[in-house]
Order: sequence, then C-alpha cells, then structure tokens
Amino acid sequence: MIKAIIIDDEQHCIDRIVALLKPFKNTVEIIESCTTVSAGIEAIESLQPDVVFLDVQIHDKTGFDVLKAIKHPAFEVIFTTAFEFYAVQAFKFSAIDYLLKPIDEDDFRLAIDKVSTKLEAKDFSKKITALLNNISKTDIQKKITIPTVDGLEFLEVSVIVRCEADINYTTIFTKDRHKLMVSKTLKYFEALLVNCNFFRVHNSHLINLDYIKKYSKGKGGYVTLTDDSVIEVSTRRKDDFLKAIRCH
Repeated sequence: MIKAIIIDDEQHCIDRIVALLKPFKNTVEIIESCTTVSAGIEAIESLQPDVVFLDVQIHDKTGFDVLKAIKHPAFEVIFTTAFEFYAVQAFKFSAIDYLLKPIDEDDFRLAIDKVSTKLEAKDFSKKITALLNNISKTDIQKKITIPTVDGLEFLEVSVIVRCEADINYTTIFTKDRHKLMVSKTLKYFEALLVNCNFFRVHNSHLINLDYIKKYSKGKGGYVTLTDDSVIEVSTRRKDDFLKAIRCH
C-alpha cells in the first residue's frame, strides 16, 4: 500500500484529491492532510510517506520550503499548482510530476500510475536536489534529469552541444564529447530546451547556439559546431535559424 500525504492550504483542493483517489483505495492510502508548511514538515518526518501531494503556494510560503526542510527525502512528490511557467519548467527539468489546478481526472490517473514505477527507482533525493537547484537558476544554468538504464543522470544544460534524433530515441552530445542515448524523442528535448539558446535546425538535429563555430551558405546551409560536427540546416528552417543567430 502506498502511503500518501496531502499538503494544501485550500480544503476544497484537498477534497478534490481525496475524491480522485477513491478508485485507488486498494493501492493508495491517505495517512494525513495538512494546510500549513510546518504541519506538512512534521507529518512527513513522523509518518514517512511514500508520496506527497504538494501545493506550490501554501499561505505565504511554498512547497519548496517544505522540501528544503526535509534532510533526507525518501518520497515521491506530485506538485499541484495553478499555472506558473517558471515552476512548471523546473518540474519538467527535474522529472518531477505536477498537476495543474483544477486537477484533471485523466492527468491524475496518469500521475498515480507512474508513482509505483518511480518508487521502485528510489531517486527521490537526487530529483528533489535538482528541483531546488533549478528553481533558483536561469534556464541555461539548470540541470535536466535524464532517465537511463541505470537510473537517472543529471546533466547541466550548458554542457549540451547538440541532440540528434534516432526515431523514438535521442542521442545527447556534450562538450567533453560524451554521448548519452535517451528513450525520449527530439521533440521532447526541443520543448524542454526552447528557452535555453537551442534551435532545431533539422528534423533530426537540435543544436546549442552557444557552440556554433561557423555557418556555411548553401540551399539550407551547414553549421559547424565547436566539437567539429557539421550539421545540415533544412531549407524551411534556414530563415528562422539566421534570425536566431543574429539575435543571439
């Protein structure tokens, strides 16, 4: 049985989660609900939950204050939040689930279905550390959380030179010439890195504009990166690409 705690300063939001959890009564048990940061911290430390449903804004404090107070987090987190772009981006970078209010039933079911798998992985502390780091950093200073066959790898955005598509996989190339294959599409990384000086020059290539060494003219042209890789620029992306490097 998965033990759950809800931390939210609005009772109707707590009631919504309780209602959504009813179909999961044989797998998830709510052991406590709290409406303040201090009560939430105390409940986590004393009851040792497996998962915490955590509101971003809790009175004049935040859910991040809860996480900062827990020395050795051993639980999964599912944030519940009204839309706040910077926070949502940080969740995505850190591979932490979030649910936008009002919580959608299908989204909730998907989050719960993923909890068991994540509990088996037991990378709680690493992901929370990455999240708290990312909340306070600009996009290019952040670390992205990458699932690998061995667990999770945390990679600084600034060291990524390019990403190359291979059907439903993506190979990430770093400035130290390290390669990492991930079971995520290039479209996933394009959405994740959209504000981090990355540009998709071709269907199969997403590049970091900070690592451009040379652009060679042609129908679409070619770009040479600092790792000496030469990447084709597609004809239909050429104009937007040239605008991007002029503004960069």
